[in-house]
Amino acid sequence: MFPSDRGYAAGEPPGSGLRLPHRLLLATRNRHKLREIRGLLSDLSFEIVSLSDIELPHSPREESVEVFETFEENAVAKARYYRTLTGLPTIADDSGLCVDALSGGPGVRSRRFAEVPAPDSDQQDRANNEHLLRLLEDVPEAERGAHYRCALALIDDSITLLLSGRVYGRIAVTERGSEGFGYDPLFIVPAHDRTFGELPPEVKAVTSHRAAAIRSLRQWLA
Repeated sequence: MFPSDRGYAAGEPPGSGLRLPHRLLLATRNRHKLREIRGLLSDLSFEIVSLSDIELPHSPREESVEVFETFEENAVAKARYYRTLTGLPTIADDSGLCVDALSGGPGVRSRRFAEVPAPDSDQQDRANNEHLLRLLEDVPEAERGAHYRCALALIDDSITLLLSGRVYGRIAVTERGSEGFGYDPLFIVPAHDRTFGELPPEVKAVTSHRAAAIRSLRQWLA
């Protein structure tokens, strides 16, 4: 079990002589997530490479890595898997939507909430959103509270760093907006009274669950 919404690190703390190579692997095949994280780290002096950048082919074994019941355990497992496979210091995240009326679901099952045969990511997103709306069809607005969670792990020989972030909101009764990805068109941010799908990317970049975790990571990388 790992802590939530705070950092955990095994290894040397910042300022103690720890030095990471300037090439970091971002362990995701989701192009939306890759673009978002790269943008959040773009001003740092690190080269962020993807699995496709290093031409690592997809393996069926990848599907058996994230089998745990917490975001933190899944993020660490994924980072360790790709670190071992490539030898590169690796950043991995596990993120999801937790809906109060669904007892915290879909949670770690967010990515494959709806059953879709051989889906691409956009097809899966559409199916997930439709499934969520069906389940909440009779739930009144006052009971549609939810939060997004992100657990972010960085693993190298000398350190295991685990950070997390979350953002609270509620689920809309219909999809709104075309920005973002995943459940963004359904997740209303109270401060703006708009969904992440309606907000411009630069607003999401400072308010999202992933942005909160990345801000903590930046303090270590900087």
